[in-house]
Amino acid sequence: MKITTKINLLTTAWILCILLIINLVVFLSFMKVTVNMEENMLFQKAHDILQELRKLNATTLPEDRLKSYLTGHSFIRIVSPNSKIIDQVINDKDLAAKIQYKFSSKSESQLRTIGEEEEEEQVLIVRVPIVSHEHVIGTLEIGERLMGLEMRKDILVTILIFCTGIAVVLSLLGGRWLSNIIMRPISNMIKTMEDIEQSGVPKTIAIHNHTKDELEKLATTFNLMIKRLQKNSEKQKQFISDASHELKTPLTVIRSYANLIRRRGIQNEEITLEAIEAIHSEATRMQRMTEALLDLAASEKETVLEVKSFDLLSLCHSILQQFQSVYKREINLHYSQGPIMVKLDELKIKQVIIILLDNAVKYSSDTIELFLEQHQNDVVIRVRDYGIGIPKEEIQHIFERFYRVDKARSRETGGTGLGLSIARNIIKQHQGNIHIQSEEGKGTEIQISLPILYGLTT
Repeated sequence: MKITTKINLLTTAWILCILLIINLVVFLSFMKVTVNMEENMLFQKAHDILQELRKLNATTLPEDRLKSYLTGHSFIRIVSPNSKIIDQVINDKDLAAKIQYKFSSKSESQLRTIGEEEEEEQVLIVRVPIVSHEHVIGTLEIGERLMGLEMRKDILVTILIFCTGIAVVLSLLGGRWLSNIIMRPISNMIKTMEDIEQSGVPKTIAIHNHTKDELEKLATTFNLMIKRLQKNSEKQKQFISDASHELKTPLTVIRSYANLIRRRGIQNEEITLEAIEAIHSEATRMQRMTEALLDLAASEKETVLEVKSFDLLSLCHSILQQFQSVYKREINLHYSQGPIMVKLDELKIKQVIIILLDNAVKYSSDTIELFLEQHQNDVVIRVRDYGIGIPKEEIQHIFERFYRVDKARSRETGGTGLGLSIARNIIKQHQGNIHIQSEEGKGTEIQISLPILYGLTT
């Protein structure tokens, strides 16, 4: 069963239940109010008769006087304590014959249903005690047909049924209209998904009316998801294109030197050694590039970080010792106090610091400075070099994959253009920020800010 049909039937059933409850309340209220009005009128009539009896100090009134209180199809009786009729006036003998008289020492009312030629009628009876000198000396009994009550009741039931039927029809029509409105964005989404499944091309849903409801939010979220998929697809295509382009050069060099050896043979030792050295160099560069690509792919995954507490200052000391022993370069570490205890992924943070220091070593020949600053809510790592710097127009591209400011120098130093992309992804995983300030010919400073979110403690 379609959702629209379910919505239509459920709303109609719910409205029908509400209408049945309302109709029942209306019907019972109508009967209650009508009977109470007639009852009050009869009690008022009985009160007037008792007032006259008290004035005359008698137990009954003259017949003509009692008859003046009669209405159509009614009777008035005065019943003694031994359940005998003292006096009676009637204008409906059949009614009086069907209603048995009764003595009562307290005021009461009674609604009875009597059959009349296969029809039913309601009869209202009130009984009021006649009191003299604080003793009950009789009962005043008044009975009256509630003429037209059954007819009015039937008319009311007919009207309620008719109105309920109209309400059900309108509910079905309104439910269908409402369900179509509700399902239109969902139908558009289903159609869009079917188109995507058939064509394999992601597309968004056109939002014509901004209703600012859950359905618009659903469509907007779907569009954001599609845009993200499109963006990721474009990144993947660009990644493949960049990787293919970067791998093409070393493969071409390796193939060229391999062909040279095939043509010239290995008799020429100088050419052979040159070819072997070039092949080894390009193969090594390809290996480093492949490893960098794997690191980049891993950094772009939203993996769970292996967070643990460690001393950032001790980690930096260890990294600087390795760099100074390998590159024989002066790298100064600046900090105000120690230890600096943080709760981060130690291996990934170490990888970021190595990437930044490696870039500083490759693109500068002067002193390199590493700054550690601890604030209330974050820790800041700054790496400053005094090398070639980055042109102002190039800074916005510096985090792009395979991007190099000085391509010729990068070839010489073995750079892949992936380091800063990897560093940015790692910092993003830690919900931190990375910024670059540089001036061409004067040097570059890269600043990393890691928030307290991962449990920074001192």
